[in-house]
Amino acid sequence: MATIAVVILNYNGQKFLQNFLPEVVAYSTPHAVVVADNASTDDSVAYLRKNFAEVRLILLQQNGGFSQGYNESLAQITADYYVLLNSDVAVTEGWLEPILAYLHAHPEVEALQPKILAYHLPTYFEYAGAGGGFLDTWGYPFCRGRIFDTIEEDLGQYNDALPVFWASGACMVIRAETYHALGGLDNDFFAHMEEIDLCWRIWRRGGKVHYLPASAVYHVGGGTLAQGSPRKTFLNFRNNLALLTKNLPASALWYRLCVRAVLDALACLRFVGKGEGRQGFAILKAYFHFYGRFWFWRKKYKRFSEENKDIPIYSRSLIWQYFAKGRKKFSDLK
Repeated sequence: MATIAVVILNYNGQKFLQNFLPEVVAYSTPHAVVVADNASTDDSVAYLRKNFAEVRLILLQQNGGFSQGYNESLAQITADYYVLLNSDVAVTEGWLEPILAYLHAHPEVEALQPKILAYHLPTYFEYAGAGGGFLDTWGYPFCRGRIFDTIEEDLGQYNDALPVFWASGACMVIRAETYHALGGLDNDFFAHMEEIDLCWRIWRRGGKVHYLPASAVYHVGGGTLAQGSPRKTFLNFRNNLALLTKNLPASALWYRLCVRAVLDALACLRFVGKGEGRQGFAILKAYFHFYGRFWFWRKKYKRFSEENKDIPIYSRSLIWQYFAKGRKKFSDLK
């Protein structure tokens, strides 16, 4: 029987552990549940030791972010599959059974995500993952059920299992062999888009990433960095540029970076025009930080022996479709 480890990376999330861990434990039996604590300064560890003796606790010495936290933790866990699960996610009864059955039936699938719905608005998709993630031609990520800030109601329109470009780190299931063979998440991302980078490497190596709506979870979102945080904006823009630089050949990279500079400058001006100067400054800071270390990121580019030509990248501009054409839903995209 395949073994699966549900691994929650916790940082000062005692309130989320109190709210969600009991059901994670109850609904994941007989599979292992592990909490890796990322050097929390609240009472998370004491709470776990007192209330969850059956949950394995891994104590990390410093907060190295989402990437390093998972890399250090998963190096200590033996299983066939890992579930990377945010502490602010509510799972449902029997949520792991369809996942295990699907992975067993589809050995070519190396990672997947379930349907991710909003905890506080459960009939709607959740921002971080929704019905599976994609990337447009300029490198902007979006989801089935969420484009930019437009969130769709779940009416069963995305109830088909299919390949997606990326699976959300809020709830990602990945084969352990794949995770370790690819070196896991990139520590230098710290947080945000590291799962997209990992999924891109899976695709480039010849594997597949899928979305599986037969399993559903409910995500609060913003548990560590709230939406609208300048720090989150900085990480998203810097890491998005790093994502392209790490995974595109030179022939496809340079003109994309040039176009992105123009588009991101417009985003910066838009923030300033809305009176959100700190957000605009975060974009500028991201650019200075990225280009100050450009060759550091470029040296991470790795050519695989046989690059996969069937990677599901959206070949058009999401910005043009959304803002110029008014196509706000995934199903509206051409």
